[in-house]
Amino acid sequence: MKLKLIIASMMAAVTLPLAAQSKFVSVSDGHFVKDGKPYYYVGTNFWYGAILGSEGQGGDRKRLCKELDLMKSMGIDNLRILVGSDGERGVTTKVEPTLQVQPGVYNDTILAGLDFLMQEMGKRKMVAVLYLNNSWEWSGGYGFYLQHAGAGKAPRPNEDGYPAFMNFVAQYATNQKAHELFYDYVRFILTRTNRYTGLAYKDDPAIMSWQIGNEPRAFSKEALPAFEKWLAEASALIRKLDPNHLISIGSEGAWGCENDFGCWERICSDSNIDYCNIHLWPYNWSWARQDHLIEDLPQAKANTKEYIDRHLDICAKIRKPLVMEEFGYPRDGFKFALGTPTKGRDGFYEYVFSLVGDNAEQGGYFAGCNFWGWGGLAKPKHAEQWQVGDDYTGDPAQEAQGLNSVFAGDTSTLKVIRSQVARMNKLVK
Repeated sequence: MKLKLIIASMMAAVTLPLAAQSKFVSVSDGHFVKDGKPYYYVGTNFWYGAILGSEGQGGDRKRLCKELDLMKSMGIDNLRILVGSDGERGVTTKVEPTLQVQPGVYNDTILAGLDFLMQEMGKRKMVAVLYLNNSWEWSGGYGFYLQHAGAGKAPRPNEDGYPAFMNFVAQYATNQKAHELFYDYVRFILTRTNRYTGLAYKDDPAIMSWQIGNEPRAFSKEALPAFEKWLAEASALIRKLDPNHLISIGSEGAWGCENDFGCWERICSDSNIDYCNIHLWPYNWSWARQDHLIEDLPQAKANTKEYIDRHLDICAKIRKPLVMEEFGYPRDGFKFALGTPTKGRDGFYEYVFSLVGDNAEQGGYFAGCNFWGWGGLAKPKHAEQWQVGDDYTGDPAQEAQGLNSVFAGDTSTLKVIRSQVARMNKLVK
């Protein structure tokens, strides 16, 4: 009953003229509004969409259109996508081809791929969350900008270990030159016009949100003030360039803020940030063991609920919706091959999905989730990690291919997704 009252109040709120007439996804009274109605969603991560949309290396427009049609048929209409990767090519464990080869030097085939992707999503009334940076090595990001700011060559985690890499990228929060290089990139992307639709990106309703980065971190408690300052500068720049679209951070939540919930509250409270993000990885965070994935599922669920609720308390305080835009669970037995069982994953997905739009005690601020990630029609050739020429999956280059991907043949998982989409559709009718 509480949930029905919340939905009813939201429906009343979105009848306001500006909200009802907006062609862009918006936020009204702490809730998403799309096409004049409350917007709850199950989405996915489709980071490689722009590469697939290109006509160069890695491009496959026929597959892209099939993937979009398949997702749309299931009710998945919200895709979180990497604008493009940065740096040199031929680096093991990094996405390629890259978009930004050097600062200000762009691969036009990837830009064409992004344009084509946005055109096709627009045709299908799908929306994109486009992220612009990455704290991790697999698409460049922090390490790329630091290198070109004169900080030296970024260590490779697969060669030097993650501690060495994280110590290096901890410099990013305080490196103004690296920030300026990133801001130049932001200006270039946000002021572009789509070659296929003729729409300026700032005017394209197929974009739901610009996102500062994928899992931006300070990487040390000492760097938190500088980290907060950088995020505020970046969001202000994005708002100045594009007043139409939502802005989000891409944060993991407190986990990405050195476990400082106060930091997360401050960065989300910024007036230029429209909604809040968290990510959640039970296996990576040692909530579920590799050889006990099904047995550990109850504990993973309990920890998940606690983590979500702590962030929802903050969302209720600052009156902004929450999206859990990354989460995953390995296949049973920690196997990666197509067709292997996904009982544990299905159970975890079903639980997470059930929480969206069903937190009446916190005001219903848990508004959406994007599972990681969409593998769709891919047929991985190398289980250990992606290699040039392989199909793109939901797992980036440095990870086992199939680890967290949902493939078109994962019928039990797709059934869970369809069931949740149907439940959300009923909420707003």
